[in-house]
Amino acid sequence: MSKHRRLLDKVAVITGASSGIGRATAVLFAREGAKVVLAARREERLNELVDEIAREGGTAIAKKTNVAVESEVRELIEAALGAFGQIDVLVNNAGVVGGLFGLEAQSEEEWLSVYRTNVLGTMYCTKHAAKHMMERKMGSIVNISSVAGIRSGAGGNAYSASKAAIINFTMTSACDLGGYNVRVNAVCPGLIETEMTKPVFDYAREKGKEWKLGSRCELRRYGLPMEIAHPILFLASDEASFITGQALAVDGGNTASLNLPGMKF
Repeated sequence: MSKHRRLLDKVAVITGASSGIGRATAVLFAREGAKVVLAARREERLNELVDEIAREGGTAIAKKTNVAVESEVRELIEAALGAFGQIDVLVNNAGVVGGLFGLEAQSEEEWLSVYRTNVLGTMYCTKHAAKHMMERKMGSIVNISSVAGIRSGAGGNAYSASKAAIINFTMTSACDLGGYNVRVNAVCPGLIETEMTKPVFDYAREKGKEWKLGSRCELRRYGLPMEIAHPILFLASDEASFITGQALAVDGGNTASLNLPGMKF
């Protein structure tokens, strides 16, 4: 367990918690003293994580949830309140990448599928958790966007547009909720090795090109889920009490370099 316990006595709802960044965030939050409510579509994976957190002495419950369905989001928030009586932190991590199709091959359904999860899912969770946070006049919401929402080259059209929408929603909802002492921020990861990015990593390794992974970052490497979980923890905690409406790129310097490491002039 952490010596710092930054989230002691706090309750955190984390979507997309069954793998990758969401899973790492859940483990870290529990170590920092939070009671965590884990949401994702894969119930078996969630239950395994609940058991893992319990073995470390933490507290967690799981609620199978498809964030693209508002009624399921409402049930998730009700389950969290029913179990723990409060929600202090919401991490909107659930997301889908969609396909990498050329513009001429993209379809309405492809875009709607990505937007339902990435954008509407973030909005639904924020909407229902914020009602409780506004009543208590406290809370922190952390949305997971991407460097793909800042510039091109990090994802397909629909995915990139959805992540840009999340950055803007972070700013507008921060303005809506600031008067209630509810903070809203976003983290924009660069290339991170997760289940979502596995095809990229598998392809590079099969072709003997693993050295290229992360080569466009100033740090010359890709990141790991826990390297995103820690900035999420900071924004969720009281240490970030005067930060709201911000989008923090955690990308090894990728967005600072125009994808040309070391080439500043």
